[in-house]
Amino acid sequence: MNKFSRISVLVAAVALTALAGCASTQKHESTGQYLDDSSITTRVKTAIFQDPSLKSAEINVETFKGRVQLSGFVTSRANIDRATAVAQSVSGVASVANDMRVK
Repeated sequence: MNKFSRISVLVAAVALTALAGCASTQKHESTGQYLDDSSITTRVKTAIFQDPSLKSAEINVETFKGRVQLSGFVTSRANIDRATAVAQSVSGVASVANDMRVK
């Protein structure tokens, strides 16, 4: 019985360590959050691509915990505002950080 108790404690410790490794922190995402952010990034890129006034190849999109960051170069301030509005309209976007520049 003593050997069974040691093995049980060892298995419980390994399980807790594995679960703690999958948890999110301020600077790291959980697996589910990463997949959600990947989905948001794809939807924002698609929405920007479908907007005829924007050159999507020059706009980069990154997402971390629902916060979308737009970067890159556009031809006018109106395009910056339009890209920001398009990103904000996508479901799941918590906020949009605009780091785009007019070239």
